[in-house]
Amino acid sequence: MRVELWAESDCPDTDWMAKLVDVYPDGTERLVLDSALRARFREGFDKEVFMKKGEVYKFKIDLWSTSLVFNKGHRIAVHISSSNNPRFDPNPNTGKPMRADDETRVATNTIHHSLAYPSRILLPVVKNCDGKKMAAK
Repeated sequence: MRVELWAESDCPDTDWMAKLVDVYPDGTERLVLDSALRARFREGFDKEVFMKKGEVYKFKIDLWSTSLVFNKGHRIAVHISSSNNPRFDPNPNTGKPMRADDETRVATNTIHHSLAYPSRILLPVVKNCDGKKMAAK
């Protein structure tokens, strides 16, 4: 499972957090999976590539895998944010090396969702023994 975001920021670096959530009929939410991607590493951890203000980039957030049946009356939610502190180390959004100094910036981030920029979550389709779909794509 993965999230593909088309997004931009006014900072050279920022984080993207994605959560897959099971929403119970009473509105209670339970985390199924979550993951993070630091924008500077969107092309791999072997190099840092910073963002330019006004440019839209594709980010792939790997949520790994799970096996879960969403019961009748439950809903699936996807939460996207730019921070999940203290679970993940906060990004100062400056583009400087991590912990280089105390400077931080507030990032203004925009997620795009259109034909040109199809942000989405990719969920696998699983079929039961009689071949009927058990989950929607």
